[in-house]
Amino acid sequence: MNNVEATQEIFVRFGRGDVPAIVEMMHPDIVIDFYGPSVIPYAGHYEGKSGATRFFDTVLSSVDIHQFDAEEFIAERDKVIVTGHLRLTARSTGGEIESDFVHVITLRDGKWLHFRDFMNTAVAAAAFGGR
Repeated sequence: MNNVEATQEIFVRFGRGDVPAIVEMMHPDIVIDFYGPSVIPYAGHYEGKSGATRFFDTVLSSVDIHQFDAEEFIAERDKVIVTGHLRLTARSTGGEIESDFVHVITLRDGKWLHFRDFMNTAVAAAAFGGR
C-alpha cells in the first residue's frame, strides 16, 4: 500500500467511526496537531497511539458529520496533502461548522507519523462557543 492508499484507507475508517482501526494505521510515534482555540474540544497536540485514540474519540464524540469530502490527495516523498470540504454540527451547542480543510500528513513505513489539520477554526470556535 503506498502513502496515498494508506491515507485513503484511514479516511474510510474515519468515515466508519472505527477508532481502533484508524489507530492501527498510525506509527507508534504519531504526532497530531489540530490548530485552534481550546473551545474546540479536540484542538491541541497529541502524541503516540494513546494520544491519537484520544484525538479521534474526541472528534467523533464532539460532532455530527454531515459531509467530510476529501477532494484531492497530493503525494510527494513522505508527505500526503489532502484538501477537502466538511460540514459538521457541534453536538454541545448545535452550532454548524462548514469549512474547507487541508491535512498535511507525514508517513513512515506506510503509517501516519505526523498529522496536521488546517481549517477555518474561527467557524469551529464559534460553533462550539455557542455563537
